[in-house]
Amino acid sequence: LDLRFTGTKISGINSSSEPPGRSWMWLRRRPESSVGYSVTIPPPQQGTQSPRPDTVFSPPLFPSSSAGPIFPPPIVQPNQIPSPSIKTPNLPSPANGVRTGSPAPHLSTPPGPPVFSSPLQPAAVPFRTSPATPQPIAYSSASSLPTSSPPQFSNGSVELHHQISDVTEDWTPAAESPNVLFSAHKVLKQKKLANIPSLGFGALVSSGREMSPGPQMIQRDPHRCHNCGAYANLYCNILPGSGQWQCVICRNLNGSEGDYIASNKEELRNVPELSLPSVDYVQTGNKRPGFFPVSDSRVSAPVVLVIDECLDEPHLQHFQSSLHAFVDSLPPTTRLGIVTYGSTVSVYDFSEESIASADVLPGNKSPDQESLKALIYGTGIYLSPMHASLPVAHSIFSSLRPYNLDIPEASRDRCLGTAVEVASAIIQGPSAEMSQGVVKRPGGNSRIIVCAGGPNTCGPGSVPHSFSHPNYAHMEKIALKWMETLGREAFRKNTVIDILCAGTCPVRVPVLQPLAKASGGVLILHDDFGEAFGVNLQRASGRAAGSHGLLEVRCSEDIFVSQVIGPGEEAHVDSNEVFKNDDALVIQMLSIEETQSFALSMETKRDIKRDFVYFQFAFKFSDVYQSDITRVISVRLPTVDSVSSYLQSVQDEVAAVLIAKRTLLRAKNAIDALDMRATVDERIKDITSKFGSQMPKSKLYQFPRELSLLPEVLFHLRRGPLLGSILGHEDERSVLRNLFLNAAFDLSLRMVAPRCLMHRQGGTFEELPAYDLAMQSDAAVVLDHGTDVFIWLGAELDAQEGKGAAALAACRTLAEELTEMRFPAPRILAFKEGSSQARYFVSRLIPAHKDPPYEQEARFPQLRTLTAEQRTKLKSSFLYFDDPSFCEWMRSLKVLPPEPS
Repeated sequence: LDLRFTGTKISGINSSSEPPGRSWMWLRRRPESSVGYSVTIPPPQQGTQSPRPDTVFSPPLFPSSSAGPIFPPPIVQPNQIPSPSIKTPNLPSPANGVRTGSPAPHLSTPPGPPVFSSPLQPAAVPFRTSPATPQPIAYSSASSLPTSSPPQFSNGSVELHHQISDVTEDWTPAAESPNVLFSAHKVLKQKKLANIPSLGFGALVSSGREMSPGPQMIQRDPHRCHNCGAYANLYCNILPGSGQWQCVICRNLNGSEGDYIASNKEELRNVPELSLPSVDYVQTGNKRPGFFPVSDSRVSAPVVLVIDECLDEPHLQHFQSSLHAFVDSLPPTTRLGIVTYGSTVSVYDFSEESIASADVLPGNKSPDQESLKALIYGTGIYLSPMHASLPVAHSIFSSLRPYNLDIPEASRDRCLGTAVEVASAIIQGPSAEMSQGVVKRPGGNSRIIVCAGGPNTCGPGSVPHSFSHPNYAHMEKIALKWMETLGREAFRKNTVIDILCAGTCPVRVPVLQPLAKASGGVLILHDDFGEAFGVNLQRASGRAAGSHGLLEVRCSEDIFVSQVIGPGEEAHVDSNEVFKNDDALVIQMLSIEETQSFALSMETKRDIKRDFVYFQFAFKFSDVYQSDITRVISVRLPTVDSVSSYLQSVQDEVAAVLIAKRTLLRAKNAIDALDMRATVDERIKDITSKFGSQMPKSKLYQFPRELSLLPEVLFHLRRGPLLGSILGHEDERSVLRNLFLNAAFDLSLRMVAPRCLMHRQGGTFEELPAYDLAMQSDAAVVLDHGTDVFIWLGAELDAQEGKGAAALAACRTLAEELTEMRFPAPRILAFKEGSSQARYFVSRLIPAHKDPPYEQEARFPQLRTLTAEQRTKLKSSFLYFDDPSFCEWMRSLKVLPPEPS
């Protein structure tokens, strides 16, 4: 081997002085893939094999506006925070004791939209997504199969009679899965009503936690239906004498190899998959070549930092503090690599203990194979466990120097693309850990964390310094394709790329987003390299992530999945050789993290005749311990004829999040966002016309009382940062949108509808509606808006030195507790009443001060505790502006707002 280095060895300082060469780029043609790509999956014709059409057709217009906006068509495409709900039990969140509405989401960017052409998929899943979630599913004790009629055979399936044992009869499962949230706990039997697009039906599905507390673990192969591939579950009917079980999806009768033979149904309750809605099947033997099983210790996946070295002095000081804190927080077994980039790429060598030493490669072109061979097969150590190299890492960070040329931030040469290529090569290179010729591979995904302070302006994937460049549009298009290809290649190698941006220099988000999205990572913007950046750096490296993930979705024959939004794309898996009629929708997951979720929209193919419908979700992935996991979640929902009964079962907040994700999917830019705000208006009117009632002797319609929370959440969506005009730059809204489309329920809900908590005497907090009436001068208020947490301190309270400081400290403590496990970590901003920054807080609140007093008291009962003098003072503190209140907005749509509960 020729091991001659083509780069330069630099010790003690960073060097980016090599003059930029001619940028080298390449373009690989692939179909356009963007978050807005949509494909409609029509239900297959009854009695025929369903084709997989790729046609897109428009949904019907709202009846109330023939020329108005239309609902987003069903889309199949890749791509956490609680709130009060009248239908939700007041369960404390294990994390902080404050009720949150559901699974705590943590973000991730939506993957590029692949075409999900898989028509219908059977499924069965238990529901709910987090420590505290909406109202639990009611499990019926009645069997869904006839108990007295003789067996009826049809198409190979059998209708079983009374000798079958339904293990769910007369008892409730010990636990429910926190990973699936349905928008309603019942399903309408009538197809015409069930498929009304303005409300819709669907579920939010998350893989959940990898480690304990987790589902029941079973160390054997699962029993699966020989016909459709569904898994045995607690809703199956069992013949205890023979051990045969009937599939809930296709009703086929299957054997269990004697595992389900029992003298009575009580014995069957000791079988985990027949008594629990969620189970994990674990295979610890690793059959992949080059691997060996690791059962007793976790093999840490490497983390490579890719650092922008073109920072000015003030930014660099904060950045170095965050980096030092980051390496101190890493577990001792974590292997770390450090790469910096400017006009060149520097790869730091951990074998030099006394001085910061780096190998340097040119940044104006992709590294050639000879250079990479010289680097990887050389004597340097570029990935080293923290227990052996912590002092070296600190010395490397201390050696970083500020940019010393007089060039504007946006015009500095940054070869970010080349640096990521080199980092990926280091991760894939031969490991220093060898044992008898067997390479010890990490479990889970490796991570590249890019810390960027400006745009990629040098080398492959770069764009010109200036937007006025005559060829900018063409070069940007080439850069987008190159970045997406690099991200897909990283995903293929089980490497996730997170991009953490900070500072005041625009980073050209549209160019960097495909790199993070295609690899399963996330792009986050920060104001600076300070506290929030440092926390996100730690959480990005520490969040557990599996690899090789697939999600299978199966539903009863009357239900099909029409749209998928989340971090994945359709996987082409042919299971018909094993299962004759497997119609499951199979999604390739770009990453496996509890902070992410898939939003599934579902429709009925025909009127439903049965009393129950079934759903099953199976997550297949390799965890960080190199075990192969199959997580099976099963759910049964009752069907009803009564519209009122159905509406009462609707989970307003889950339904609102699903609607918001479908809406945001189409809001690709500022113009689209304006159109989607009009769509929200039309949606409210259509729900009212279908499920509401007209007021007597009036042109107004009454919004359905059963959905009392839904319109207010959608009003927050309409005026908030996702669709409104709160954010100053379109890049900020684009980043938020991508985070939201992938986020699990809790974070998704908080990003749409903020949570308002008022500080009370004794250090307690009272949860109030997110109205501007909470801005009382003698109070302190915390507003949790998902990616931002605001603390507002009233002027009167601030004037009382001791009380003001204590209230502020209590508010900050609460904010940190609420967001302790959230990713990305939000900004926590505090300001006083009357300050210029307080406008960021005011703009997130509904201007309820514009409503008449009786309306204010009905929707904000805390006002009744104020004296007349305090009420007058509060009223005089508000400034007039044009934004309508919630009630004004509803009445402008000719709809009466639902009465507060």
